[in-house]
Amino acid sequence: MASTAGSIAGHRQRPAAMPEWPMTSKHRVAIVGLGMALGPHLRSLEALDRRVEIAACYSPTPARRAAFAARHRWPLAPDLEAILADDSIAIVFILTPPNSHLELVERCASAGKHVLLEKPIDVTVERARKAVEAMERAGRTLAIMLQHRFRAGSRRLERLVEAGELGSLVAASASIRWWRPPSYFAEPGRGIKARDGGGVLITQAIHTLDLFQSLAGPIATVAAAAATSPLRAIDTEDIAGAAITFANGAIGTIDATTVAYPGFPERIELVGDKGTAILSAETLDLWFKDGRHLHEEGVASKSGGADPMDFPHDAHQALITDFLDAIDEGRQPVTHGREVLKVQILIEAILRSAAEGRAVRLP
Repeated sequence: MASTAGSIAGHRQRPAAMPEWPMTSKHRVAIVGLGMALGPHLRSLEALDRRVEIAACYSPTPARRAAFAARHRWPLAPDLEAILADDSIAIVFILTPPNSHLELVERCASAGKHVLLEKPIDVTVERARKAVEAMERAGRTLAIMLQHRFRAGSRRLERLVEAGELGSLVAASASIRWWRPPSYFAEPGRGIKARDGGGVLITQAIHTLDLFQSLAGPIATVAAAAATSPLRAIDTEDIAGAAITFANGAIGTIDATTVAYPGFPERIELVGDKGTAILSAETLDLWFKDGRHLHEEGVASKSGGADPMDFPHDAHQALITDFLDAIDEGRQPVTHGREVLKVQILIEAILRSAAEGRAVRLP
């Protein structure tokens, strides 16, 4: 099937390469939310101590503030208002539950702060769009933590796709077959729609689906099914599957679950008219019709298993570096708000298709 752009990557424009800019001062950063997502963000910021200074950390939960103080040397803020009122703090990292994001982003925008936001933007596309628009009106930079784009294998595949090495897209699939044990869902609100906005799609698979769309191109229609397994007491989907068509006519599939014990590497397959690429977590293989085979072994990631935080922080650090560069260079970061709205629109379309029992066309 011929793409109107002539290659899989024809629909995208990669940000132009920028020269290194001299750093005159450190960015002062505040962290809001001291829960499970904190670890890789904090390690990344500590590794970037030439560029950032951790000025304040805050959680509305006293127990989390106490636990943080016992383990870390970074200062705690007495409340969110103190962070927002401090003009020396230019950036806020928001690592709180999804249903709190819109209001926090709006307050940061009003205070003139740049924001790096833990995924998703918020629990619905409507709320996510409001958050993006608030940052745009304020003229501040917004990036979303979807770090799979910054893995070495992902970047290598992106470059090959953009160079036309696979040719025009014919078929593509994304498979996220992960496992989460009962202890994961023991935290109040986890897996509950009111807090998280959804289940496996928006909480776990969003990383792979964001990368998948960035590589394969716009998805035009989805015909989906989704269900909650009898393994856990949640009100969101932990099994989902969809047949998809792309804007260029290619066909594909998406499947995602957190019931596949013990958890397996997420997988993206791109079939072009010149060859096939398979990205299994961070390991990349390409088979070309001219006989070439490229294999690049990636760093092992166990985040699809019982411990969702069992992965290195390199990709987090790379995304944060891009975010800082974007602020310094006056450009959009790779995972800016408008870009990430695309994956949330896809996820809502899958769930709508499953609920209505019919194919849904994406805007």
